[in-house]
Amino acid sequence: MGFDVEPVTRKVMNLAHFLRQSAQRLPDVPGIIRGEDKLSFSQLDRLTSNACAALAKLGVGKGDRILVQSRNSFEMFLSMFVAFRLGAIWVPVNFRLGEDEVGYIAANSQAKLMIYDPVFAGHRDAAKRMGALQHVVSFGDAGPGEIAWQSLVEKNAPFEDCPVDYDDPCWFFFTSGTTGHPKAAMLTHGQMGFVITNHIADLMPGLGPDDASLVVAPLSHGAGIHQLSQVARGVPTILLQGTRFDVEEVFALIEHHRVTNMFTVPTILKTMVESDAVDRFDHSSLRHVIYAGAPTYRVDQQFALTKLGKCIVQYFGMGEVTGNITVLPPHLHDADDKVQGRIGSCGYARMAMQIQIQNEDGDELTRGETGEICVIGPAVFAGYYRNDEANAKAFRNGWFRTGDLGHMDGEGYVYITGRASDMYISGGSNIYPREIEEKLLEHPDIRECAIVGMPDPKWGEVGVAAIVPRELQSFDLDAFTAWMGDRIARYKLPQSIEIFDALPVSGYGKITKKLVKEALFARKE
Repeated sequence: MGFDVEPVTRKVMNLAHFLRQSAQRLPDVPGIIRGEDKLSFSQLDRLTSNACAALAKLGVGKGDRILVQSRNSFEMFLSMFVAFRLGAIWVPVNFRLGEDEVGYIAANSQAKLMIYDPVFAGHRDAAKRMGALQHVVSFGDAGPGEIAWQSLVEKNAPFEDCPVDYDDPCWFFFTSGTTGHPKAAMLTHGQMGFVITNHIADLMPGLGPDDASLVVAPLSHGAGIHQLSQVARGVPTILLQGTRFDVEEVFALIEHHRVTNMFTVPTILKTMVESDAVDRFDHSSLRHVIYAGAPTYRVDQQFALTKLGKCIVQYFGMGEVTGNITVLPPHLHDADDKVQGRIGSCGYARMAMQIQIQNEDGDELTRGETGEICVIGPAVFAGYYRNDEANAKAFRNGWFRTGDLGHMDGEGYVYITGRASDMYISGGSNIYPREIEEKLLEHPDIRECAIVGMPDPKWGEVGVAAIVPRELQSFDLDAFTAWMGDRIARYKLPQSIEIFDALPVSGYGKITKKLVKEALFARKE
């Protein structure tokens, strides 16, 4: 039964208030650290207000999009809170994207202001050429017609958080665009308030000022959300000094700062634990090493456990659900298959989120059946910006369709089979690459692998295995082929094997099937 009343406007806390709260409660605690440089929470709060006051005088305010092209830095970190406090929308882009890609994002987001690191002058030019920017701010010396960031933050000017409603966008989280142009997932103040609370409750229970968090991934995406959680609880954020990921530096910082948590993707975690640096530095302070964003193979999970112990946390999610689909906490990780009762599970539903495995008609399947993983709950985004077609495909009967295939057991644990787009049909049989990849990685000589379906005149598609041997010189391809034949059903066996020095990764640090296919096609040319 409904109620014949007007809905009440759902006013919510502006996300920048997280920074203000920590500045009031912990004014002298370092909010961000890089080498010998640091800014306290009170300094971060003051600089944010200064920049907001200056930008407001330029006419930048609620609802305006602020495009940010930068490597991880103090200034980029601050730009997040500047956008939030203004009521504007933060539009960070992965610094590894090409110039035309950033130009497209500038145009698609209808950005009014661009803030950029001077090393990306070409990206700035593309954004100006393809977009409709009104103002450009440089983190370095200002060029003609530009404004220097330093001039925005140097004059003390109090600025109050802009009042916001639950559905007011705060962040355009651009997808990686593996199937075309990237799409802007609209994240809102109300949604993100829940997400941050949920991250702390599910991923890092007990998070507080005695913790320390290390950033090893771009702040433009998952790491930015992770660090927002740290600000909410008054936890120092530590940045790498170099512009490149350096495992030696990572473990040195973990030891020096007694780092307790960090956000990674599987490729980063794999690189960390396979380095000899893991054995030369004290990492006993680690409590929550979170890995997400791409499939994690069992052998890599086991190896990480032997090196780091039970501190790894897996979650399954994506930008559209801001990571909040499942969680597999540390106590459910075990290197021993005999002890770990849920091999291959990415965990159970996150707090206040509901998962269904659905068929192509949107009907819920019975437990154990494979279908599309769909989700509802407060962490689901508000839709794609200016993209009705994508929204129609992404939602069905109110459920967000992840595009991932999997099944659920009787206790609600989810098992991912792979992306629906990764499945290929060979001779009329559906082939799911992930289960074969898991088998291949059991071979001691294989470091990485990816299987994709490639066109074939007889079978429609056939599987091709792209592999990275641990030692190329000593790798015996014939022996490996025979080994596969003893362990994999004949119709699932890859028809050919291609050897790589390293598999291609996206700007987000992920091995994507799209890039692997492109590399394989390039070899045929």
